[in-house]
Amino acid sequence: MPSLAKDGDIVIGGIFPVFNKQNHVNASFEKQPPMVTCDRFDSRAFRWTQVMIFAINEINNDDTLLPNISLGYKIFDSCSSPTNTLRAALSLLSETDGIKSRPTAQCQPPITALIADAGSSQSVALAGTFGPFNLPMVSYFSTCACLSDKSKYPTFFRTIPSDFHQAKALAFLVKKFGWEWIGTLQSDNDYGRNGLSAFITEVKTLGVCIAFTGTVGRTYPQSKILKVVHMIKMSNVQVILAFTPEGDLYPVMKEMVRQNITGIQWIASEAWITASQPSTPEYFKSFGGTIGVSVRKMAIPKLRNFLTNISPYSTPGAAFIGSFWETLVGCRQFHHLSTASSSPVCRGDEVPDFTSVFFNVTQLRVSYNVYKAVYAIAHGIHELIFCNQSSPPEKCLNVSQISPKLVTAQLRKVKFVDEFGETVFFDSNGDLPPSYDIINWQLRHGEVQHVTVGYFSTSANAAYKLFIQEENIIWSMGKMVPKAVCSEVCPVGTRRAPIKGRPSCCFDCVPCADGTITNHSGALDCTPCPEEYWSNEERSSCVLKYIEVLSFKDTLGTILTAVSLFGASLTLATTVIFLVFRHTPLVRANNAELSALLLLSLFLCFLCPLTFIAEPTAWSCMLRHTAFGVTFALCISCVLGKTLVVVTAFRATLPGATKFGPVQQRIIVYSCTGIQVLICILWLSIAPPYPQIRHNNRKIIVECNTGSDTAFYAVLGYIGFLAGICLVVAFLARKLPDNFNEAKFITFSMLVFCAVWITFIPAYVSSPGKYTVAVEIFAILSSAFGLLVCIFAPKCYIIIFKPEKNTKKHIMGKVPKSEH
Repeated sequence: MPSLAKDGDIVIGGIFPVFNKQNHVNASFEKQPPMVTCDRFDSRAFRWTQVMIFAINEINNDDTLLPNISLGYKIFDSCSSPTNTLRAALSLLSETDGIKSRPTAQCQPPITALIADAGSSQSVALAGTFGPFNLPMVSYFSTCACLSDKSKYPTFFRTIPSDFHQAKALAFLVKKFGWEWIGTLQSDNDYGRNGLSAFITEVKTLGVCIAFTGTVGRTYPQSKILKVVHMIKMSNVQVILAFTPEGDLYPVMKEMVRQNITGIQWIASEAWITASQPSTPEYFKSFGGTIGVSVRKMAIPKLRNFLTNISPYSTPGAAFIGSFWETLVGCRQFHHLSTASSSPVCRGDEVPDFTSVFFNVTQLRVSYNVYKAVYAIAHGIHELIFCNQSSPPEKCLNVSQISPKLVTAQLRKVKFVDEFGETVFFDSNGDLPPSYDIINWQLRHGEVQHVTVGYFSTSANAAYKLFIQEENIIWSMGKMVPKAVCSEVCPVGTRRAPIKGRPSCCFDCVPCADGTITNHSGALDCTPCPEEYWSNEERSSCVLKYIEVLSFKDTLGTILTAVSLFGASLTLATTVIFLVFRHTPLVRANNAELSALLLLSLFLCFLCPLTFIAEPTAWSCMLRHTAFGVTFALCISCVLGKTLVVVTAFRATLPGATKFGPVQQRIIVYSCTGIQVLICILWLSIAPPYPQIRHNNRKIIVECNTGSDTAFYAVLGYIGFLAGICLVVAFLARKLPDNFNEAKFITFSMLVFCAVWITFIPAYVSSPGKYTVAVEIFAILSSAFGLLVCIFAPKCYIIIFKPEKNTKKHIMGKVPKSEH
């Protein structure tokens, strides 16, 4: 296997994905399989190998850190494959590792610690395999939260924060911009699956819904890649999170650029947010404005001179240098002629482009993690060999006594400040404290730049903190923050109603029911208004209910008042007519005393509705019902008396006929009325009517409660009883011989009275609010008008318009028919 190596007193191993795709090998099991080959040289990973070498050289030249002790290294390529990673690790640990660069074949010290790997799946494989052998392993780019489990991976450390924190950082980012409906992509490995699972767990508590989850891999066939791209095209999401390494996502990115799919806001995990391969103007059309998290950057100025000195001519035959040179200057070394590349052969005078991102040492992120990993191991070894002043001398070790187990134990306690001022230490899980930059892809001067627009970290009290300079962000659609919702936010006055079979982010907006409101958008439920309030038309605020009462200012109240006064006026006019013509035969024959009482009671009946109008009080409630009951009882009693007078008058000539004079008339009227007065007294004594307030939707109804429905209907029933007797008697006397048969008119008046009050009861019960009172007033006025018109209108007509019929002969029926 190709590798980089250097001898030393203590050797540190390194595994890096210099190539990020392992070519498929068909094993026939009939002969030895061919050597594994890899494609897709990754200049960024190659720089990580050079940073490890640079850090080891720095330590070897440092008189204070491991003085007089040299560090060596063995570096292999993992090809971003767990199987090849294990193969590389086993090669590191074997004595016959096939490294050609060693000048002698003498026995070399064993690997003391391992710096590996970039992928979480690779690190899981390594840590699970070598953990039982106490080989300390420090990863620079494996972020899976699963690796924090010390019961499974006791010797694993890392200089990059766990995905547990990255998931929180991405969730904070999604919450910050109000994205609720997003798509997700995961790589088909531990990094993608565990990282995305942690992210989904975080965002679900924030009300975020996942529209779809696609799985990608660098070894996937094109059919699977097209299926993922088609899923993205067919969805309605505007924001997609990709929790994948660069190599796994790159085939999808390439296909999206080919199909010219744009307008999607991408959220990147730290594995590809700063990747150089897709950071080109060509890919920016589809991925411009990408935002994501990345480990904090650091500048290592001394590294630039080291990188610029890398050349196949200074280190001929060194592993990976040929591929690097071909990528950098576009030509192949002579010993690479067997490769399938079409690049021309180098002439030896090539000049690299030192403005390339490879030589930019001002924004190192993963490279700085590699740098810290080397120094953490060196400080741990230094403490074992040189101890500190407080340790007894016998506890210090020499180089030959250094073992992986001791280095593992010391790494758990290591803590130092590097030359850039950053404190490096590992917590109980072997992780570094979380700290991320928020990165945004922006096109500047024709180049894609990874611009820092914020940061995410923990505060002194371990609380997470996100800071973003929103005005500096360039989104996929420009300066406007993308919207990511399945359903638009419900406006004020509506609530969210879930749609069956859809995620909670997809909903309908349903108007609030009467009496409930939402005064903010996106409400889950409507809030009921207080009892004295009701919702406005927009269901956005509660307004005071209006008080509904039949008042004199009300149109209906004004009309009923006018009709009531008009009826009272007609009654007074009738009384005046009867007084003026009191000596005429018609008036004299009409029983003046009963007529006067009847007219008085009708006058009071017409005035009675006035007590029903205006806001009720305790006195008005008692007055209106009792006055109504007594006046109508008096009225019907008078009518009954007049009816009995007519009947007895025609039977007076019969032998043994009972005389029905004024005394008997008074007894009938006062006794019948007295019974009603007694009922009303009992009513007022036991359960008097009282005003009550009733809340009914938009209004507060102020009305009179009868106090006792039994008493109320007893009053009505008694009036009905009197009216029934009167109707029966009048009906029987309708054919008595008389030119002016009063019994006939009383019959008509009682029919009208009974019809009105029979229809009154259902109308009264079903009428709401003030219309209940209006129905009662209408019944009073209708029955009063019926009595007045049917009994007195014919007489007034004769008195005024037909005076020739107002004679005793005419009334007695003694006028010849020829005179009619």
